[in-house]
Amino acid sequence: MQKILDENYYDFIIDNFLAPAYNTGDNITLLNDTHSLLHISKSVMGVCDLGLTPYYAFPSVYTLTSYASEDDSSDQITRPDVNYNLLGQCTLVGIIDTGIDYQHPAFRNEDGSTRIYSIWDQTDQSSTPPEGFSFGSEYSRQQINAALLSNDALFLVPTSDTDGHGTAIASIISGSIHSDNSFSGIVPYSQLVVVKLKQAKQNLKNIFFIPEDKLCFQESDIILGIRYLITIAKKMARPLVICLAMGSSQGSHDGQGVMSEYLENLVRLSGINVSIAAGDEGNRNRHYFENVSSAPYRADFQLNVGDNKFAMEIWPSVPGRPTIEIISPNQMTTGRIDPSFEDCIKFSYGQSSVWVNNIVFEEETGDQLILIRFENPEPGIWSFLLESTEGQPFYFNSWLPSGNRISDNTYFLNASPDVTITNPGNSFSTLTVSAYNQFDDTILEQSGRGYTSIGLVKPDVAAPGYRIPCALPGNLYGTMTGTGAAAAHAAGGIAMVMEWTLCKGNYTRLTGKQINRMIVRAARRSSSYLYPNNVWGYGQLDVNEIISRLIKIL
Repeated sequence: MQKILDENYYDFIIDNFLAPAYNTGDNITLLNDTHSLLHISKSVMGVCDLGLTPYYAFPSVYTLTSYASEDDSSDQITRPDVNYNLLGQCTLVGIIDTGIDYQHPAFRNEDGSTRIYSIWDQTDQSSTPPEGFSFGSEYSRQQINAALLSNDALFLVPTSDTDGHGTAIASIISGSIHSDNSFSGIVPYSQLVVVKLKQAKQNLKNIFFIPEDKLCFQESDIILGIRYLITIAKKMARPLVICLAMGSSQGSHDGQGVMSEYLENLVRLSGINVSIAAGDEGNRNRHYFENVSSAPYRADFQLNVGDNKFAMEIWPSVPGRPTIEIISPNQMTTGRIDPSFEDCIKFSYGQSSVWVNNIVFEEETGDQLILIRFENPEPGIWSFLLESTEGQPFYFNSWLPSGNRISDNTYFLNASPDVTITNPGNSFSTLTVSAYNQFDDTILEQSGRGYTSIGLVKPDVAAPGYRIPCALPGNLYGTMTGTGAAAAHAAGGIAMVMEWTLCKGNYTRLTGKQINRMIVRAARRSSSYLYPNNVWGYGQLDVNEIISRLIKIL
């Protein structure tokens, strides 16, 4: 078994500069130009392996944004009202998600052949991996077409989408025109390249106290999926837009991190762009903020606990360097826990266990991180007391896990809806998309809100995200709601801009960052708000205005 699949091996993210020192021949997997995975075997894995190994070495865990249902979508409008015949010709749409129902009419031409160029299924080890990758199975357009002509398609190409999220996202961007129910994706003549992600390793779930049955993905597999999409785009010499309809509430939310840095570099290249969902954490009471600006530089806050297993993170700012004390609902206390470099301390109260890492210097950011992990915690109100060790002011953000990793029964009291954009949506130059109801022009309550934790403007724009028509597995159609749907809508808009500029030869060198600047400048703004703001960014996506402005300056 490949070590990247083997649960007996941790996957640690390392700098490529360090890779030669650790390389034993088969324990390194290249992620991209700057980072690799180091596969380390450990006979006994434990909670405090995070502490012995730095926090940043463990890949973050991502969850899906948006939900789909089999609602009647026949009365919905899919494509934006654009005055130009832009259907995505010559563009590639990259999907990294739960897979795709390649047999669905939404991904087939009028003659029944596929509009999918290739699929890399990371979960399927029955066939040949893509060139330059060590696991999964790649299926080409030719193989998919042969499967579609056979009596047993899944025997020849055994990849599917049992969740439906990836199918829905792909169809919103690139679904074929279906006259029977008035369905069409934003760019129905584009071609698709699809990565079906394998689930996060259980040993990574164990480190971050994620229940075994929760669907989630690890950052390193997403990065590998992005590298695969870039490889295909270069091979085909076509512009590529990637849609990331997932995110993570782990990390400092300041735009740093391996994933964010990778995307930052990619959007500076000609013909590559990324549309990122802002996340659906805006109304879930999973973020707490407090500014501790006066003596005695102490803060206390509360969390209602209703889950059996989860983690939370607290990120204090400089110059203060706080200790933490945790008090259970029955008033049991951890006492004061001072900052340290490696300490991982366990506290037990009957059936409840709490592990605390008060990391004085998180190596990737240089900031302090307090990581708290709960197992079978007593239900009710838990209190947290922070106190500066040196009589210095500080502020702090605390985040609970995103998506399905916890239920709505665990939440902060006096939570803040701000700074709830999931990573990598906090990266600076990429396009981060919030979601609004296109029928009444109101923001969706769940839509993640900015700014970043260091005050940079995010989201960039808002796009339609309420009951967006989509395809669902099994030749079904329905609707999708959330920022994932909005990011898909924006990805289709990016493909339109790429078609008019790069494919039609009007602008032959255009980077993703430049396209994103065009998008925010041309966004539709209401007189009711000041822009930019942390809810709408620079306004509502308006592809028609972008093309109109480009025509005027030609």
